[in-house]
Amino acid sequence: MTARSTRCTTAKTRTSRLAAVAAIAVAGSMLLTACGDQTESAGGTKESGSAAASKAPLFAKLPADIQKAGVIKVGTDASYAPMEFTDGGKIVGVDPDLGEALSKQLGVKLEFVSGTFDGLITSIYTGRQQLIMSSMTDNKKRQEGLDDNGKKIGKGIDFVDYFSSGVSLLVKKGNPQGVNSLDDLCGKTVAVQRGTIYEDTFKAQATKCGDKKLTIQAFDTDAEAQTRVKAGGAVADLNDYPVASYIAKTSGGGNDFEVVGSQSDVGLFGIGVSKDNTQLRDAVKEALDAIIKDGSYTEVLKKWDVEDSAVKSATINAGK
Repeated sequence: MTARSTRCTTAKTRTSRLAAVAAIAVAGSMLLTACGDQTESAGGTKESGSAAASKAPLFAKLPADIQKAGVIKVGTDASYAPMEFTDGGKIVGVDPDLGEALSKQLGVKLEFVSGTFDGLITSIYTGRQQLIMSSMTDNKKRQEGLDDNGKKIGKGIDFVDYFSSGVSLLVKKGNPQGVNSLDDLCGKTVAVQRGTIYEDTFKAQATKCGDKKLTIQAFDTDAEAQTRVKAGGAVADLNDYPVASYIAKTSGGGNDFEVVGSQSDVGLFGIGVSKDNTQLRDAVKEALDAIIKDGSYTEVLKKWDVEDSAVKSATINAGK
């Protein structure tokens, strides 16, 4: 979503809004102003939004700098409906809704900022973002900071696993090339988003195809890959099943694409976090377990028709 933050002397939660309260002093006409939510406490006095936020179940578990800021910056690539996508200038979908549920447990706002997928892990390394929620598959390569050749290129990141999904092929409506499996792609051209596990899957298939060359066209966004398939420049795109299914149902009123074959490479999506911030990681894990237990996690997944991808409990670095 387009990040919105109202700056004040103290940070505010997602539900806060700028409020100013004026009072006339007994001894004179001095005007007093306050910044933050003002809510009535049980004793009739008022407390600030930051004080109210501190009463959230897991607020005290957060690192001190996040408690002070009142916000967690979350990197995402808002091009994966229904997981995360832009609607009317706002990022919506499964992950933003789960972020909202997590924020109620943590007592701080989860502020989603969109960027290119292949730059999200770097944004954690640089500290530009503190979490990643972007349908990112938890795997050992990302945990250990390795490139496709096993070379160390970074510290790696930790994952709090929250969603389970396989991948599926997305082809042009009517499946004119008769594609039903990865093996059917040999000798053809495919489109995919750069830096994703789907690109890795296609690269592995290209090796398997051997002399019957599989040509891979990689793009910055999956939307570009979809456009290439729709135009006939590539025979298939590869995506997570919930995403591929949503695209097939909605693009062109359901007339642009279809999903073919069975799901493969079922794995876990994880919320990415710096290995140097285990306190934040553990607080997010506890918050995820809390929303699974209270049912708000299930409500979000049902809203977006992806409840089959639910996990029973939060795990850390359980991806392979």
